[in-house]
Amino acid sequence: MEDDLTIARALVRQLNCWGYQTEHIVEFDKVLEQFQIFSPDLVLMDITLPFFSGYHWCAEIRKSSQVPIIFISSASDEMNQVMALSMGGDDFVTKPFGMELVVAKIGAVLRRSYQSGVESNIIQAGQAVLDLTEAALHYNGQRLPLSKNEYLILRTLMAHKNAPVSREELIRQLWEDESFIDDNTLTVNITRIRKKLEEIGLYHFILTRKGLGYLVEG
Repeated sequence: MEDDLTIARALVRQLNCWGYQTEHIVEFDKVLEQFQIFSPDLVLMDITLPFFSGYHWCAEIRKSSQVPIIFISSASDEMNQVMALSMGGDDFVTKPFGMELVVAKIGAVLRRSYQSGVESNIIQAGQAVLDLTEAALHYNGQRLPLSKNEYLILRTLMAHKNAPVSREELIRQLWEDESFIDDNTLTVNITRIRKKLEEIGLYHFILTRKGLGYLVEG
């Protein structure tokens, strides 16, 4: 539920591209009625809406449904985030936002709500999202196809985000028998993927930790 038509259309367009079916509410005095008609699996809710706030409609929905609700708002102070979660929200996204982050949060909330125990098909670090099904990285509205080695490197580093991964472990992920691999081969692969990441505006994504290996923060 988003009253800014530009943002709403962008969300609908992008989410449709990711395979989600969407409905955009435009009658903000009849939110509950439209919610009951659409019967969605997840609700994106702005806080500031015409007639009544997102908090009001979240409380109304919670009287009859436990459908996951993600608040999206520029009112990003701690009090509003606490209020959103206290009223029954499942997550909070701050405006302005990257579409990759919204998609990642939607996927995470849907998995927690409906598919407990099912392995995720995406890995997120910051605003970068790695799609495991298509071996591509999404960042800032751009899609970066990856070679096998690039995919394996990013999958390993992003799966262990905020913790350094040793060169030996990366080599084992890329090549089954590391004893026949020149150590410089990994360096060449890292250099190549860093260059590709920079081409889509993703700088300093893979960090070097001397004596420890490589690190992706998230």
